[in-house]
Amino acid sequence: MKSSIAADIAAIQSISAVPTILQAVIEMTGLRFACIARVTGDSWTTCAVLDKIGFGLKPGEQLDVATTLCSEVRDSRMPIVIDKASTDSQYCTHLTPQMYGFESYISFPLTRADGEYFGTLCALDPVPATVSNVKNITTLALFADLISLQLETEKKLDESRTALLDELETAELREQFVAVLGHDLRTPLASIIAGSDVLLARPLDKASISIVKRIQRSGLRISRLVDDVLDFTRGRIGGGIPLNLCEAKALNQDMLHVIAELKGAFPERVIECEMRIGESVFCDSARVAQLLSNLVTNALVHGSVDTPVRVTASSLNRVFVLSVTNQGVPIPSETVPRLFQPYSRGSVEGPEGGLGLGLYIASEIARSHGGSLDVVSSPEGTTFSFILPLGTSKTATGNTL
Repeated sequence: MKSSIAADIAAIQSISAVPTILQAVIEMTGLRFACIARVTGDSWTTCAVLDKIGFGLKPGEQLDVATTLCSEVRDSRMPIVIDKASTDSQYCTHLTPQMYGFESYISFPLTRADGEYFGTLCALDPVPATVSNVKNITTLALFADLISLQLETEKKLDESRTALLDELETAELREQFVAVLGHDLRTPLASIIAGSDVLLARPLDKASISIVKRIQRSGLRISRLVDDVLDFTRGRIGGGIPLNLCEAKALNQDMLHVIAELKGAFPERVIECEMRIGESVFCDSARVAQLLSNLVTNALVHGSVDTPVRVTASSLNRVFVLSVTNQGVPIPSETVPRLFQPYSRGSVEGPEGGLGLGLYIASEIARSHGGSLDVVSSPEGTTFSFILPLGTSKTATGNTL
């Protein structure tokens, strides 16, 4: 049981949106203690907490579940909302508010996709506040749904990694599993993004809008991970990443758009860009933009945070060259041969880590175009270069749509 609870705590803490959700709960309700708890028939364990009143609970610490209102939420699967416990007809003589010294309280159930009860999203304060308004109840219900869906997403991603690393499973079964998993993730992802859209349509204050946008970005990031999984599956089962080849008249703008998006996603980082595309490039511009996005993201995640990432692109002498350079610790020579293999991951863990498919997909995009993706790494910097001979690009090896 202890190992299972530890895994549940880790699952909650791996969700990058949880701290912003707890902050949003505090700002919206006025309650100064918010947490996510794992609740079973015989235990109550804090998984994540934001404490501004010195309540004293930290992740991993437990309370006697019989003394909490979360046991009632578990049994009824219904939220509990209390504005002022001392004057509430139902809770004025209840042991829990007296034991823990709170007046206002709100708690919403968290469930897994199969209906299994996980725990609660709850908040409290010894100072009474009006929490039982429609805005608070509706928004916290959406937050609870988002956490529940994200739990299922993280669970499925973990299951996919475990299954794909099982050496006893055949390659065909692994790839079919990934394909099914990629499609199944679409439903919870759609709910996360749709829930964010619903919140943004409500009259929220500036701080809350910023928080919801962060949640939305988290959902979109997972969506990109699913796209990577599906591209991997198409590449392995379908004979190569499919291309839509044409004369790319707006390639420069497509790549600049990618750079702008990544600057927004990494506002604290500097990305320098130099484009000198003097010749027409016959390619799939969307796939080239995807390749660029994967390379720059890799550079931002693994490169030095104190130096800029540099992007250059040129089409001269019938050769298109796209390069991404970052400073930082050089890639060990023994690691280079594995860089473009699927599920090859660097040292970054947690929300920034990804599935380890970005460089593999970039190399497959290059190969499908009839080009190459090379890397040179030294103490002076690490450079990934996509090289496409323009005279041979029309004989690209990928499936043309």
